[in-house]
Amino acid sequence: MQAMDLRGLSPAPVTAFTRDGEVDYATNARIAKWLAGMDDVKSLVILGHAGEGTFLTEEERLNLIRTYVEAVDGAIPIIAGITGEGTRVAAEEAKKCKAAGAIGALVYPNHGWLRFGFQKGAPQDRYKAIWQESGLQCILFQYPDATKASYDLDTQLAIGTQDGVVATKNGVRNMKRWYVEIPELKKANASLQILSCHDEWLLPTMFDVDGLLVGYGNIAPELLIDLIKAGKAQDYPAARKIFEQLLPVTQAVYHRGSHMEGTVALKLGLVHRGVLEHATIREPLKNLGEKAEAEIFAAFDAAGIGRVDQLMAAE
Repeated sequence: MQAMDLRGLSPAPVTAFTRDGEVDYATNARIAKWLAGMDDVKSLVILGHAGEGTFLTEEERLNLIRTYVEAVDGAIPIIAGITGEGTRVAAEEAKKCKAAGAIGALVYPNHGWLRFGFQKGAPQDRYKAIWQESGLQCILFQYPDATKASYDLDTQLAIGTQDGVVATKNGVRNMKRWYVEIPELKKANASLQILSCHDEWLLPTMFDVDGLLVGYGNIAPELLIDLIKAGKAQDYPAARKIFEQLLPVTQAVYHRGSHMEGTVALKLGLVHRGVLEHATIREPLKNLGEKAEAEIFAAFDAAGIGRVDQLMAAE
């Protein structure tokens, strides 16, 4: 197996809808082409939280994969979020995603584990079943420490050394665990690619990673690519400068009452950049209101992040 090269930016795009709430495949294709056209964008990860993946029907999810695969035309892999509850259900979901053209799987934990925790060995079996049944290359998804679906180190090590697991998307949001567990994962599997998904805390994790897998990659991919380069060069002053430039946007999008609001804020950011015409979302998400919209728009202006059409014209 030739592992996906994720050593750069892997945006997790939003899903664009029409104003009446249907999936807008033409606009989603445009987003895919825009992001895939940038050097150092290594993959596109769809059907996750930022993409409202669990709010789509199965038919919509598979059609969205097909749309992305066609739009990127083999330039980079398309990775699908796998969210089915049961192990067999998740494996069947993965098979269908592979048939639609996906190359990788971002494997979400069984959502019952968020409340009740997981039994030892169950997460490993979930990854094994997905790989064996579908052949999708898997990304270990480490949830925040505040949840009961955050895997202990032994579980991460077991998954991270299994066949078919090529990377980990780590969002533990506990730096004590990060500084201990990331070196152990690297020691156990030197080829495991380490990806941070700490959208709101990127700077502290930038110097230990191969790349980023973030919803943030929707709205400021150009600056995040530069941030990754600074981190890999161990250039703290340069990384700090980019972080400070992004800080108004980080605060407006991610320092909110609920992380779920970040998805709505991402769409508003894309409206301000001219990528989307409107920020239509699906229930249970709610609009943020005019005040929040004005704050988000002002944050992009403060960060000097302009409209995409202006950036293209400048090129």
